[in-house]
Amino acid sequence: MADLDGRMSGSGGDALSGGARPAGAARSTGAGFGRILVTVYGVLAFAALGRSSYELATKFGEAPVAYSLSALAAVVYVVATVALALGASPSWRRVAWGAVGVEALGVLAVGSASLASRDVFGESTVWSLYGQGYGYVPLVLPFVGLWWLWHTRGPAAHGARGPDPSDGSEETTA
Repeated sequence: MADLDGRMSGSGGDALSGGARPAGAARSTGAGFGRILVTVYGVLAFAALGRSSYELATKFGEAPVAYSLSALAAVVYVVATVALALGASPSWRRVAWGAVGVEALGVLAVGSASLASRDVFGESTVWSLYGQGYGYVPLVLPFVGLWWLWHTRGPAAHGARGPDPSDGSEETTA
């Protein structure tokens, strides 16, 4: 039976690959709770890509900065979706950290700028007012994504001494 982290109880395997993880390897970011996270990222990527494509094609001249920021957000969401889905490999995990980090910085910067001056970009973007137009999902999602990437890191990330049992990071099997 798979637990919330996508591991098979008692086997230490990865639910996506069906095989055992090598010692010291990070858990897949696309398994367990990660599947829900990837799905939410995918929906947001689809919505942002649709919105930005329409805006760039029909209204670019009205607010080029806003529509370009929406397109950037869409690209970041697509990259984050793919990287989180394939996050069992170290290279995809690095891409996921970068994409989700850019997303967090983007929503905070654009959200703050649009809060300070409502017409700073001419029109709203995906990240305007911290993602108000999307139910603030763009504000919460990157921090959930960063937490998930941290949570699924491998034991090697704990340093030479291994995990600290007092911080709850030591894996246990039931």
